[in-house]
Amino acid sequence: MIIRQLKDTAEDAEAVQRVSRAAFRDLDGRPRDDPDRPGDEVHRIRALARARHLAVTDPDGCWIAEQDGEAVGVALSLRREGVWVLPLFVVLPAAQGRGVGRLLLERAAGYGRGCLRGMLCASPSPAAARRYRAAGFTLHPAMRLAGQVDRERLLDPGDIPVHAGNATHLHLLDSVDRRVRGAAHGPDHPFMLAHFEELLVADTLAGTGYCYRDGGTVQLLAATSKRIAARLLREALARVPVGTEAGVSFLTAEQEWAVDVGLDLGLSLSTRGYLALRGMRPPAPYVPNGGYL
Repeated sequence: MIIRQLKDTAEDAEAVQRVSRAAFRDLDGRPRDDPDRPGDEVHRIRALARARHLAVTDPDGCWIAEQDGEAVGVALSLRREGVWVLPLFVVLPAAQGRGVGRLLLERAAGYGRGCLRGMLCASPSPAAARRYRAAGFTLHPAMRLAGQVDRERLLDPGDIPVHAGNATHLHLLDSVDRRVRGAAHGPDHPFMLAHFEELLVADTLAGTGYCYRDGGTVQLLAATSKRIAARLLREALARVPVGTEAGVSFLTAEQEWAVDVGLDLGLSLSTRGYLALRGMRPPAPYVPNGGYL
């Protein structure tokens, strides 16, 4: 068994993708990025790009386990201004129970040594819950909003203007991040700008906020007040293409403002997974992104 740093190569990015596909499967048994489903090729390309992005920005936090030359496990982590984030931690089913996950997590967690705060989005897997709890994370049960947006319930936006964002807003985005979650996303914002469909920004005397949307999915949202956050979420859902299912994931109880917006627009609420945090309370108002938190 070899545990080594992830390299910024197409081969290593493909290896990460193969392990992730095998380890994470939908309830129907198909991989997350099944090529027979619309839009999954885009998701695959983005996942490959993310692996290479993190191999460049956080090489000491990204590790891959190999057995006989084949990848069997991956841990990708990043560190941003005192916050350690674990976006991906997967081990092939055939390699589980052999200590591979423990070794990978030890290497990734070592990169976060000295960070007072930690974040990750955990799957509903009981094994994952046990591992993260043993690592000192508090598991906050998460909710998911999904469904078709009821267009008849979209109201007048009111007095908070929302407009398209771009690279000129990077300082604003990082400022909101620091206030809401205690750390900026830094180099991750240019990556998300390049790979997500749309960035929405609200900047008023009463506060600021932003939201990334991609297709029907709200990818990341942060704001300095619930009122601005609700306005951004409503605008993002209004922009979901007709006929496309909307989705907002990893909402903790602190994000009732988001639950209220989603229910008001006809989305259904369910529970799935956890927002796992160490040394911090759930950021609010905030909708995390599992790939960057």
